[in-house]
Amino acid sequence: MDLVRTSKRLSYVLRHRPDSVGLTLGAGGWVGVDELLHALARHGTRMTRDDLEYVVAHNDKRRFIIDGDRIRANQGHSVEVDLGLAPVTPPDRLYHGTARHNLDPIFLDGLVRGNRHHVHLSADEETALKVGARHGSPVVLAVDAAAMTAEGLLFYRSENGVWLTDHVPARHLTVVRTAARVS
Repeated sequence: MDLVRTSKRLSYVLRHRPDSVGLTLGAGGWVGVDELLHALARHGTRMTRDDLEYVVAHNDKRRFIIDGDRIRANQGHSVEVDLGLAPVTPPDRLYHGTARHNLDPIFLDGLVRGNRHHVHLSADEETALKVGARHGSPVVLAVDAAAMTAEGLLFYRSENGVWLTDHVPARHLTVVRTAARVS
């Protein structure tokens, strides 16, 4: 089993297109493990419960969580889902990784969620650098989360430690690191 390919397939189904395999996500984005496995098999992706648990346990980004007989993606949905996350006070500084070619629009409009439910932020520069490298020459932006919190903007933290917010105004962003493409 190709861990990366299988993880991407699960992300596609559990975050963006559950209907692509005939599924509808339940409350909180949950779906039954057996229901998921049967739906994937009907659409050409065969795996056992053990295979699925391996993917969940060994996914480097910890994108998924299994709770008993159900599974969901931790964040990153483009389909309507209420993950039931409560607001949490973030550290004073968070980070966002992007590609250099995205900087002009970011410094005009800030970080916007696009077709996802939230903007994703990291607690450390290294994680942000890896995220940015997926899209080109990476840039790490520092987010003044303390100032945002003082303004009443809310933050959430997903099961896998990713920080989430609705929008980061450009005034709260600073470039802290640039790098050549990271492999």
